Amino acid sequence: MTSSEPVIPAHHSTGAGQELAQRIVYLAQVALSAPDLPSGIVPTLEALISDTAAVGSAYFHLEAQDLTFRVRAATGEMPATPAMQLIATHGLPAGTPLLLALRDSRAPLYFADTAASPVTAGFPELGVASLAAAPVRAATGELLGAFLMHTFTPHGWQAHEQALFGSIGATLATLAGRLTAEQQAREAREAALRALGLALETRDRETLGHTDRVTDLALRMGRQLGWDHERLEALRWGAYLHDIGKIAVPDSVLLKRGALDAPERSEMQRHVTEGVRFAQALGFLPPQAMNVIRDHHERWDGAGYPHGAAGHAISEEGRVFALCDVFDALTSARPYKDAWTREAALAELRAQAGRHFDPALVSIFTGLIERGTCTPDPQDPEGAPHGLA
Repeated sequence: MTSSEPVIPAHHSTGAGQELAQRIVYLAQVALSAPDLPSGIVPTLEALISDTAAVGSAYFHLEAQDLTFRVRAATGEMPATPAMQLIATHGLPAGTPLLLALRDSRAPLYFADTAASPVTAGFPELGVASLAAAPVRAATGELLGAFLMHTFTPHGWQAHEQALFGSIGATLATLAGRLTAEQQAREAREAALRALGLALETRDRETLGHTDRVTDLALRMGRQLGWDHERLEALRWGAYLHDIGKIAVPDSVLLKRGALDAPERSEMQRHVTEGVRFAQALGFLPPQAMNVIRDHHERWDGAGYPHGAAGHAISEEGRVFALCDVFDALTSARPYKDAWTREAALAELRAQAGRHFDPALVSIFTGLIERGTCTPDPQDPEGAPHGLA
């Protein structure tokens, strides 16, 4: 354990009530300062196992898209039964009797013997003999999840166990409500940014699918480089908006079939600065997303635009995305050219290493494409946006 990790207060010689209060205050501080549900909940689950007869505990969060309660955090011993494995994978249906009971209950429910109550039907088959369950609600009263602890033999939950469990449930409701609202806001923002990128494809039908393809390529490359979840999210947002400045390019230039003359080429290149201006007006894009928009047409040798930056003066996000953007352009058919084969496109990227592209990144990117593999983002179980592989 490092010095920066929180330490759960040890038991002191104070009275049981004061000790319990100290425990709850500490856990509330941990939960309410947490950046995500698992990091806020796991210390609480561990405390329950330490301070009660429970051998395992878990938090099930309601996933609105399929009305299923899925495990978001768990600790301790879990039943080693096939049915439990199914729940761990697929979650608990909202129609489970226990969850229906929690919808109607404002307080935790305690079951000394799950075989003796119809509310806990199905749990004896899981291997759970006694159970405590608390509803986790938003401020509006909406059920957000369920907080459970269990034993493998019948157990009557004692007053001090119920006091700890009930108080912690209220704290987790606050945490879950805050983080659920933040997640919903981020999901809405994500959908809006992608929609902006796709809107350009509606205008220029030659590039249909380009936004999702280059976003997928960029995320695969970012994962290969070991970028964390926040940086990958910023890369994804920048990828969605990399060409957003083209909304300011006239149709006569954007949709021209032949080669652009010098004034038209200058007008087209203006899309980068217009894109930066548009993205800045949104007010919430992180710097790494802005890097993609600003730098994806810069070149390693300094011959790119709009600033003529060279080498490592170009952001790493810009250097990564340039490879993805050009590779997709080469391997996509256009009215003025056929699609290149993957091998021909990779050969061109290698030929441009040290001129157009960062040579170290070219080596990584070409190897990634040839292997067809990527390192998954641990916070993104899909591994790629919108089911892309």
